Amino acid sequence: MEFLLVLLQIGGEGENSWMSMLPLFLILIVFYFFFIRPQTKKNKDQKKFRAELKKGDKVVTIGGVHGKVSEIKETTVILEVGNQVKLTIEKSALVMDTSQVGQTK
Repeated sequence: MEFLLVLLQIGGEGENSWMSMLPLFLILIVFYFFFIRPQTKKNKDQKKFRAELKKGDKVVTIGGVHGKVSEIKETTVILEVGNQVKLTIEKSALVMDTSQVGQTK
């Protein structure tokens, strides 16, 4: 914030200083709408997904392991990945199964 105030003081006086700051403001707006806002929306959706996990949901880990939720604990999930093969995974390592996105149950 101090940097912005210093730039405003250096810019001079009158309308000309605001016109010189316009490109900076436009760049900040573009960064917000194309980078910051989508990332926060994605993080919010991931938190909601992890909070609403239930037994039988198909998920993918960040490592690429596909499985079905067989048990949910406070911070971990037990995934069934094959014939009697179960893995204990942190909830933070789970992402939505992309084959299920957009489909209704």
